[in-house]
Order: sequence, then C-alpha cells, then structure tokens
Amino acid sequence: MAKRDFYEILGVGKNASEDEIKKAYRKLAMKYHPDRNPDNKAAEEKFKEAKEAYEMLSDSQKRDAYDRYGHAGVDPNMGGGGGGGAGGFADAFGDIFGDIFGGGGGRRSAGPQVYRGADLRYNLEITLEQAANGFDTTIRVPSWDECDTCHGSGAKPGTSPVTCTTCAGHGQVRMQQGLFSIQQTCPKCHGTGKMIPDPCPTCSGVGRIKRNKTLEVKIPAGIDDGMRIRSSGNGEPGVNGGPPGDLYVEIHIKQHPVFQREGDDLHCEIPISFVKAALGGDIEVPTLSGKASFTVPEGTQSGKTFRLRSKGVKGVRSGYAGDLFCHVVIETPVKLTEKQKDLLREFEQLTVEGGSKHNPQSKTWMDKVKKFFE
Repeated sequence: MAKRDFYEILGVGKNASEDEIKKAYRKLAMKYHPDRNPDNKAAEEKFKEAKEAYEMLSDSQKRDAYDRYGHAGVDPNMGGGGGGGAGGFADAFGDIFGDIFGGGGGRRSAGPQVYRGADLRYNLEITLEQAANGFDTTIRVPSWDECDTCHGSGAKPGTSPVTCTTCAGHGQVRMQQGLFSIQQTCPKCHGTGKMIPDPCPTCSGVGRIKRNKTLEVKIPAGIDDGMRIRSSGNGEPGVNGGPPGDLYVEIHIKQHPVFQREGDDLHCEIPISFVKAALGGDIEVPTLSGKASFTVPEGTQSGKTFRLRSKGVKGVRSGYAGDLFCHVVIETPVKLTEKQKDLLREFEQLTVEGGSKHNPQSKTWMDKVKKFFE
C-alpha cells in the first residue's frame, strides 16, 4: 500500500512552521495514543503514522529531502511506525510523552537534551525595481551572545553550576505509565543537567545576553513577492550545544505607481485621447529598463492590449524576461470650452450622417437591443 503524504497525515500545509507541525502532532498523538485506545488497531496505526510523519517533518534535512523527492527522498525505515515490537512501541511512547511534558523530541539520551535553535523570520520590503534588478543590503536581527560577566556559565563570578540533584545530571527523569517507563525532561533543570545556586546578575543565569547583529543579504534579480531567502545558522542559538536555527528573509514588494506584476509579466494602463485612438499614432511608454514606444492603429478601442515582448521581469528561475502588457484606456475630455463643445457637436452630427460605418459597435449593440424587445 502506498504511503500517505506526511503533510496530509498531520493535517498541515507544506508551508507549515515547526510549531504548527509540532502542535498538529501533539493533537494526533493525544487522540490516538494506545493508552487511550486499548485494543484499537486502527488508532494504533494512525498513531504510528503520525509519529513517522512528525519525525520526518520536524527534521529540517529530512523535510527538505521529502519536499524535493517525496517518500523516495527519505529512508522509509526511519519512521516510528515500522515495527510493532516492544522496543519500537516504547520509543513511540517516549516521543509522545516527551512532547506532552516538554521534552522536545523526547528521544532517549544519556545526558542533557540537545535542542536545535528556533528559526527566525525577517520581513523585508523592497521596490519593484529592486526586485527586478537585484541588490545587496544589510539587515539588523536579534541575536544572543555569550555573557561577558559569567562567560556563558550562567553562574555568578566566583561560583559554578552544580549537578542537578533531581536527575543526577542526566537532564531527564523517568516516570511510570502503566507497563511502560517513560522519559521526560527534568522539571528542575529543564534538561540542562545543571543547577545554578547563584545566578549571574547580568544574564540572570541564562549565560547569554540579547543583542542585535548586522547581516549582509544578497537579493537575487527577479525575486517575487512572498519568496524567502534562507540565511543558514543565523536563527536563535541551540540549547545545550545544539545547532542554531536559520533566518528566513521574506520578501514583500511595495505597490508600484505604474506597473502591476503577474509572475514575470508586467501590466500597465495607458490613457490616450479619443483623437489619438481615432487617428492612430505613436505612444511612448515607460519600462523598468528605460523608454519604449509602439504604434496605436487608427480606430483603436478602449481596453485594447498591446504586448511588448521581453519588457517584463526576468524571474529568478527564468531563462528569459517576461512581457509588458499595455492596456489602452481612452480618456474622455473634461472642462471643455464652448468652442470645443460646438466642434464636438458638429463632429457628432457628421458622424451620424456618415451612418454606421463610423460606429460599428454601437450599430451592432442597437440591433441586439431591438431584437431583444421584438
């Protein structure tokens, strides 16, 4: 039987954050846990299925491989639902109770738990021109640095952390749940395995202080609204020596006064006079790379679209630029003088006398109206 999609199993979208994935997993784990569903094989399978999906999607490398290649990109034997033996089932329970009681992944460990730092998101607003051409910029993001007073120990100068008396330095304690022995994070030291009797006055025992750091970010040409740039290792630092998270710079493009972007194409409205529309002529229009011109043919109607090839945006993954679509809007003159009004009345009279050849659309529309009322 083919495996179900991991995102579908957890009920989250492919752009779900780590917190959303963890919350979805906890909800399913509580619902289908074997202790709550004794002798229920269907619930047991759903429990195993959710555990395997969480293990794959909570690991950034496995998730990236899965997003690229599907189930073929990850080892199918790494999921927690593969075996029904006691060892696999006990590990599954350990993962569940580790999440519920604050143990992160809840995996068994001989020492303090190691946690990867959280990812950070930075919203960067740029112009359409910057998005089309690309540029280098700098941003300031929050960061944690080692405390200068305690040099990262968290203890007051002259003192040292001591081994946690509750977990004996392991960072975890065991609790009995029916027939199973479950590991969870030590509630006293929160998984560090150490206690600080005299906290550092500068960092309050954390061992780190929060500062801002400046990063250089390269915005590639053709980037579009909503795209993200990953800065590896610039998220929050890990816990107990764990790896840092990543920083994701999310792009937001400001509204442009002339152009609207759709993919690699650009759209704009070009107002012209009814004289230019009637007689035709050349029109000069702006583009992101300078000026361009095209010819409006005689008798152009409002709403007519003219396409200028390769005058759009060359996308990040595109081999060529998109097009510029110019939508003609015929502008009705306002605040006319009496002389202008007289000339227009004379023009209207001559047009009517010329018959339907001057206004074919009006003639067609009137014919349809007459037919409708017959």
